[in-house]
Amino acid sequence: MMLPDLLAQHGQWRANQLAVVTESEALTWRTFISRINLVANGLLTAGCGGGERVALVMDNEVSTVEVLFGAIRAGSVVVPLNTSVSDDALEAMLSDAGVRAIFVSHAHQSRISTSGASGATLKVVSGRTAAAGWDDYVEWRDAQTADEPGATIDPDSLCNIIYSSGTTGRPKGIAHTHRSRLYWAHDLGHALRYHSAARTLITTGLYSNITWVGMLPTLMLGGTIVVRPRFGPFDVLRTLADERITHFCMVPVQFQRLLESRDFSEAALATVQSAMSCGAPLPAAIKHRLLQLLPDSFFELYGSTEGIITTISPEEMRDHPASVGKPLPGELLAILDPADQPVPWGEAGEVVASSRFAMNGYWNNPEATNQAFWTDAAGRRWLRSGDIGRVDADGFLCITDRKKDMIISGGQNIYPADIEAVLLAHPQVAECAVFGVPSERWGETPLGLVVLNASASITADELRDWTNQRVGRQQRLHAIELRESLPRNANGKLLKRELREPYWSMLGSRCA
Repeated sequence: MMLPDLLAQHGQWRANQLAVVTESEALTWRTFISRINLVANGLLTAGCGGGERVALVMDNEVSTVEVLFGAIRAGSVVVPLNTSVSDDALEAMLSDAGVRAIFVSHAHQSRISTSGASGATLKVVSGRTAAAGWDDYVEWRDAQTADEPGATIDPDSLCNIIYSSGTTGRPKGIAHTHRSRLYWAHDLGHALRYHSAARTLITTGLYSNITWVGMLPTLMLGGTIVVRPRFGPFDVLRTLADERITHFCMVPVQFQRLLESRDFSEAALATVQSAMSCGAPLPAAIKHRLLQLLPDSFFELYGSTEGIITTISPEEMRDHPASVGKPLPGELLAILDPADQPVPWGEAGEVVASSRFAMNGYWNNPEATNQAFWTDAAGRRWLRSGDIGRVDADGFLCITDRKKDMIISGGQNIYPADIEAVLLAHPQVAECAVFGVPSERWGETPLGLVVLNASASITADELRDWTNQRVGRQQRLHAIELRESLPRNANGKLLKRELREPYWSMLGSRCA
């Protein structure tokens, strides 16, 4: 039994309960399953089932949810694309996926070039009257039959391709099977305490794996997802209270903006049973505040779309505040040295994991797939995280830094996250990023880019001196530069590659 089968059961046994709530419409489970079937049958009739790729360039709206799960029910490979990327990146993803069908929100229709959608035999637009060559979504959907689709789901066939954020280069299509997605939803649902009465708030894009962390376990168990078009502190706080939200996932910068909002009220969190941070490291001060506000319901997740996951519960977090927790039950985790040999607990190295919910591979990119895995002596495949970490004496994982972000200065390994933690402890610092820049003497040396709080009065030199008094000699910052803001992607991940590039571009590479 795969995810579409479980959803269909809820359509029968929870028919009159709400499944999807948006600002414009609320769908009961009966109506939701009916619309899933309409979309699935439309795709099958158009020859877009059976492993064909179905792309979505859509905003957070009810039609997006219908198409996502309709495509999965048809046995299509659903490809939800990040609407915040450039037009060139969007076209490259469409071309790489080789899509047979494409669904777009009206606001994005003009972005789809002829070349990017040249292989699509079905093109559907949601929101307004369709242009020439496009079908109107509601008219197309309602022209189909709501009968049970005839497609049979092979558990080991592809379910979805989610493209990476591209923070380290060309975005890669991360492909998961129906089986791995079901295991993923089940294991996460257990770890993050989802249940059939969950009311889960979604404010991140429906194309994002962060969104799927909350969406799939909720729907798998028969709960309700409350979808909002975008994140905004006022709207989130109002929705938490008005919709009596029990579960939600956000990235650290969203939590920060929520807590800093003049509209923030602890009363908005009254019904919350599980709030989870993921997508980037959570600053210690914000984690401490969230634990005060949600002492029994705040979680942190570390992982990747590819399939490495650890979680830490509020009970564990109190005694291990610097940890990202432990692997999910059934998931294996190890630490490798530079020679790809496992090291004992307490020693630092690259984090790798082997799990039943790992990706199948990168779509159309066997070289990248091979590089993403380490195979042990027994022939078991382990996903590489690209992160440096260690496991403490109690079995809790601590992440030191990104492997690619590590600075090698005078032969010494320096982890920017250690310096960033010191900077963020200064009361006048709002955001920061530390990375290596060229140095004739040392090869590379740490540089800090800092966004100050609105009321800050400290200078860059004063902050550099304050920081250098609190870090090791080899960690001392060469300089600090003050910025108005730091670039982030749509999921709030800091784009260090963009920050670093101008300092290294004149050398042609990062090797100093």
